[in-house]
Amino acid sequence: MQGLDFERPIVELEQKIAELRGFSQKQNVDLTDEINSCAEKLEKLKHEVFDNLTPWQRVQIARHPKRPYTLDYIQLMTTDFYELHGDRHFRDDPAIVGGFAKLDSQKIMIIGHQKGRDTKENLFRSFGSPHPEGYRKAMRLMDLAARMRVPIVTFVDTPGAYPGVDAEERGQAEAIAFNLREMSRLSVPVVVVVIGEGGSGGALGIGVGDRILMLENAYYSVISPEGCAAILWRTKANAPQAAAALKITADDLLALKIIDERIPEPLGGAHRDYPKTAAAVKAAVKRNLQALLKIPAPELAQKRYEKYRSIGMWTE
Repeated sequence: MQGLDFERPIVELEQKIAELRGFSQKQNVDLTDEINSCAEKLEKLKHEVFDNLTPWQRVQIARHPKRPYTLDYIQLMTTDFYELHGDRHFRDDPAIVGGFAKLDSQKIMIIGHQKGRDTKENLFRSFGSPHPEGYRKAMRLMDLAARMRVPIVTFVDTPGAYPGVDAEERGQAEAIAFNLREMSRLSVPVVVVVIGEGGSGGALGIGVGDRILMLENAYYSVISPEGCAAILWRTKANAPQAAAALKITADDLLALKIIDERIPEPLGGAHRDYPKTAAAVKAAVKRNLQALLKIPAPELAQKRYEKYRSIGMWTE
């Protein structure tokens, strides 16, 4: 497995263990003691590295190309998923996927950003950066869910909304702003899960909810660390410094009361164990949905309004 720069010692030791096991089986030689010794060193090394990650290193994990995406969570967490397409105005945007599904016995509308696994798919899905029609599709599905009294779950994972001229011509800013307003008024529960990158308005376009959950190694920010560094220091080389200053990690945002819950990941990141990560996300979503479903519909929008009005600090 190809690792990030700070993961290289771990990857090298994992490769060594795999080579020892292969040699042991091929040559019929007992190397149990050597393998166990390396395994102990590996576990210790993992804790040394992953228990002390910097904000920038968490950003790198959030962007890991092997990290589970929305469709992976849908497959692992739900049944009977029926994808719906199109915004009924222009076209379907593959950067956002959504449809009805069942979370155990609970019917939900599930919507999320979707990235690609290779260059061809990433071009097809605009690297997870939606066009205005993507946000309009998402809002159409949320309206449908509200009419049918079905709770909504959204997965946020985007570097930002698509920045092209064609997107601006079709009303990118208006589409996001419209979603912010309309999501604040929805009469059904909305649970938002930040599963990877939470980039600026591109994330907020499907990110207004009653509960905001966030995976341990995801990030949520008004601007990317590189973008912030380019503005403040005129170079992207200061991205690690910007990541620390922006307070974009789950721990920071939980302390600031921007998010409601931090979901733990397997040691090393979500990409190392899809089923375990999906199980943790599913448990958190179910727990929060169960609490929200007890709130009378007329109160939901008011509580959502109060939630967002309470964010931030000011002096008079």
